[in-house]
Amino acid sequence: MAEVLLFHHAHGVTPGVTAFAERLAEAGHTVHVPDLYEGRVFVDLGAGMDYAHEVGFGTIAERGRLAAEGLRSDLVYVGFSLGVLPAQLLAQTRPGAAGALLVGACVPVTEFGPAWPASVPVQVHAMADDRSFVDDGDLDAARALVAGAADGELFLYSGDKHLFADPSLSSYDEVAAVLLMERVLAFLN
Repeated sequence: MAEVLLFHHAHGVTPGVTAFAERLAEAGHTVHVPDLYEGRVFVDLGAGMDYAHEVGFGTIAERGRLAAEGLRSDLVYVGFSLGVLPAQLLAQTRPGAAGALLVGACVPVTEFGPAWPASVPVQVHAMADDRSFVDDGDLDAARALVAGAADGELFLYSGDKHLFADPSLSSYDEVAAVLLMERVLAFLN
């Protein structure tokens, strides 16, 4: 079974993030869910993003890096939207990564190094018509990452929702979320 370090999106550690982690744990995986927002949870996505800007994306990434300290090196890093930042950073730079699952976002590989590590399998998941994923360059970054990875896959789901996998949010899409979970569990196994 895998050991997973799961990073939340800009709303914070919502009940939906916790439910996702619990589903992985029920499947036998060890899951860690650090709180990059130090207890804050935002109902409004804009307010959550404002907080991330206020704290600084470098601080968010550093909190993620610190969350990995003391954990074994062969982790699978999972990030939802904002959480992709520390997940991708760690998967690319922390030796021994067992894999990465990036949901709703992707950072250009060159942000953290010259190339994606050949030994790290990666999946990127997003909705095909999610404006923030498509218009902000994440889709291009995901395609480039997958093309350069020895074991990489890009999954585009039908729809336009950004945080489609969190059942505690109005953007939840059950059909896509179920398929995402199936693919995540297969990846972890």
